[in-house]
Amino acid sequence: EALAGARVELEAALRGVTSDEAVTVGDELLSVAETVSGDRALRTALADSATSPDSRAAIARGLLDGKVSDLARQTVASAAARQWSSDADLASALTALGREAMLLAAKQAGRLDTVEDELFRLGRTIKDNTELEQALSDRARSEADRGGLLVTLIGGKVDDVTRRLAVQAVVTSSEAPGDAIDELSGLAAAANGRKVAYVASAGELSAAQRTALADKLSGIFDAPVTLHVEVDPELLGGVVV
Repeated sequence: EALAGARVELEAALRGVTSDEAVTVGDELLSVAETVSGDRALRTALADSATSPDSRAAIARGLLDGKVSDLARQTVASAAARQWSSDADLASALTALGREAMLLAAKQAGRLDTVEDELFRLGRTIKDNTELEQALSDRARSEADRGGLLVTLIGGKVDDVTRRLAVQAVVTSSEAPGDAIDELSGLAAAANGRKVAYVASAGELSAAQRTALADKLSGIFDAPVTLHVEVDPELLGGVVV
């Protein structure tokens, strides 16, 4: 309930800014989320139900004064003033809000389809390369090192929103890197009002076959469906959805 309220408030505020400004807000929220997640005392101060909502919001405003945009500062303050089941939930919510701000920016700029496709293909690339996935998930390596490795792989080849979201997810998520990127791809589809169907096919699907499959799945799930199709040579025939 707290996240839903914060999300509605953020979406309304982002309608009045440019896509570049929305990307900045998203980036700032992700940075704040990392800080809050890594500082137990700060998490407690911002989410302690024994403290009044106004006091928690004031702590957030004071902490971020002059360090982030006014919109990001207000978003964090508003989130801190809400009731959370645990302090960890506040950090997770700030991450979710940061990601959504970036995806809304991509949608506003007409780039959301591109971002969704790039994230899907990146997830497949990581999952198909065991050595790369191990390097990206190796906690013995610093966050900067792992993030730098991913930037080396995708820098200049993908949309800026794709790059920022992917690096943040790989560096901070407790999930396997490929799964973390897949989650982002699903969020991008949801931001477009669609569901995602992951399809393994014995051979390349024609445009007509893709359209027919998407239409059938859309009817089953009562929502537009995006297909992410991979050819799996191990399949003898047909598709697995």
